[in-house]
Amino acid sequence: MPYPTDRERDRPWVIRTYAGHSSATQTNELYRRNLAKGQTGLSVAFDLPTQTGYDPDDELAKGEVGKVGVPVSHIGDMRALFDGIPMAEANTSMTINAPAMWLLALYVAVAEEQAEEQGLDYAEVRAKLAGTTQNDIVKEYLSRGTYVFPPAPSLRLITDMVAWSVTEIPKWNPINICSYHLQEAGATPTQELAYALSTAIAVLDSVRDSGQVPPEQFGDVVGRISFFVNAGLRFVEEMCKMRAFARLWDEITEERYGVENPKQRRLRYGVQVNSLGLTEAQPENNVQRIVLEMLAVTLSKDARARAVQLPAWNEALGLPRPWDQQWALRMQQVLAYETDLLEYEDLFEGSVVVEAKVADLVEGARAEIDRVQEMGGAVAAVESGYMKGELVSALAEGRRRMESGERVVVGVNKFDTTEPSPLQAEGAESIFTVDAETEESAIEAIRAWRDDRDGAAVEDALRALRDAAKTEQNLMQVSIDCAKSGVTTGEWAGALREVFGEFRAPTGVSAASASGEGATEIAEVRERVRSTGDELGQRLRMLVGKPGLDGHSNGAEQVAVRARDVGFEVVYQGIRLTPSQIVAAAVQEGVHAVGLSVLSGSHLEVVPSVVRGLRDAGAGDIPVVVGGIIPPEDERQLREGGVAAVFTPKNFRLTEMMGELVTLIRRAQGLDTAGSRS
Repeated sequence: MPYPTDRERDRPWVIRTYAGHSSATQTNELYRRNLAKGQTGLSVAFDLPTQTGYDPDDELAKGEVGKVGVPVSHIGDMRALFDGIPMAEANTSMTINAPAMWLLALYVAVAEEQAEEQGLDYAEVRAKLAGTTQNDIVKEYLSRGTYVFPPAPSLRLITDMVAWSVTEIPKWNPINICSYHLQEAGATPTQELAYALSTAIAVLDSVRDSGQVPPEQFGDVVGRISFFVNAGLRFVEEMCKMRAFARLWDEITEERYGVENPKQRRLRYGVQVNSLGLTEAQPENNVQRIVLEMLAVTLSKDARARAVQLPAWNEALGLPRPWDQQWALRMQQVLAYETDLLEYEDLFEGSVVVEAKVADLVEGARAEIDRVQEMGGAVAAVESGYMKGELVSALAEGRRRMESGERVVVGVNKFDTTEPSPLQAEGAESIFTVDAETEESAIEAIRAWRDDRDGAAVEDALRALRDAAKTEQNLMQVSIDCAKSGVTTGEWAGALREVFGEFRAPTGVSAASASGEGATEIAEVRERVRSTGDELGQRLRMLVGKPGLDGHSNGAEQVAVRARDVGFEVVYQGIRLTPSQIVAAAVQEGVHAVGLSVLSGSHLEVVPSVVRGLRDAGAGDIPVVVGGIIPPEDERQLREGGVAAVFTPKNFRLTEMMGELVTLIRRAQGLDTAGSRS
């Protein structure tokens, strides 16, 4: 979005909602409705199989298809997704990371088809393509978890995309360096600034050192780098954070890379306000949370977001309905068009208070950036586990402050008396649910697609991709060739898995510092864990597992840390496990309890598979507990299926949760539970 001159009323930012579900056809209908309501950009949410490079019929995709986004498995799906939407006129953000090159290849291939159908010059259409691929793999290792390949080849894919995009689709942002999930994972504002900018340095160094972009064009590379940030409720601090971000980016790009054009050095960022800060308890409070967080990134003209997408008030309950998304859209439109915000110069210019806070953030971020650079840069700091450990510790400290009441969350740990909410009066229909037939339909469709295409052409394209991956050749064009030949998402990623291998990021749990509601509560539960272990003749062991493709591991990591703090021996193998792998680990390790974390909505598929697997393995007496965003009716179904306890975001006191787990273990082991606290 272009910046106006100082004498013009500022133009509204690109107004988006983050959306996608079920199928490309159904999501296309949603996009058309949202555009008709005044949305000015599209923000594509992909489902987890697509985000992690699997087709709908893969074993790991079970229960995940169409749940948190739209499945895009081949060029036919991309055609359906943008049917009737002129791609040369759209501004499209795609939240995709490990397979970002593949989704961009599909997008470019369909844009070429649209140009041919309309008799347009494809070169002109390509020059108009505007939007963003998120494509920040470093934060995936640290927080979101939808990584596939090891760091070095992942950075190679990003480098190839950046170099190709600068010349071929010059209005496209090939990477959206994403501090959003760093904040969700516990990052302080200083850490958020430092780790995001360290990632940017790693990417720019890689592009520069690859030799794919002439030095005289490097300013164009910098000018297409964008950021995607999180805005929390401390909205004054968040606004200062963005001013610090702009100052540091200008400094780094001028001093480290010699970019002389101030327009190319300008911080360009989009934002989604803090979805994980939304509460399940009294969810109507989320409306004012969202509005206040939006102000953090719009009030300051000199550091104003150029694209904003807001979550819906009920996202802590499940998938929002179209009406809920419309409400979030209208929030932006009221601020942009009814208020006078855009008529003024920067409101904070010359503020002593703001300048002092910005200077403090800049100083702290510089010091942490230097620390990361001394380690060898962002990739080295990921591989060593340093950054992950720092984030897990920071999140643990944040939880301690909330659990102790030091940080107030209205409706959760204070002011928690409430009247029944009329917004939830519809019961089960107050959130959107994905049709149970979605996954089966997608499986049938992908198999039909494979049967109908030219198999020889597919094999040739995949062979060319594998061969190119073994060299230093830029992989964008061979990926576009794969898209046109009918290759699927799983096949593209599978070919590169063969060449690059896969990666499991450090969990950060072992490096995290202890925390909790307080020493007394932890000591009481620790004594119960110790005494129960003494009665059983062995230390209590708990397996924390994340079945399926959900990579949101923050909750699982905090549970693992707290279980360790109260005396459990913890088995935590990280994300992306099949139910059979979890069962095998539970049996092999002889655990006394299994805790499953599922935030993707696949709990009704993956959790029963674990319960059945334990029974079949003769370990059906091990209590299984589940945590996640689980509607009440699903909770009842899980309990009827043998789950011992269900915890949702309203159960935020982790030490209390550990006490309940000890009671469940004692009951399962036939020990006396009289007088025990649960």
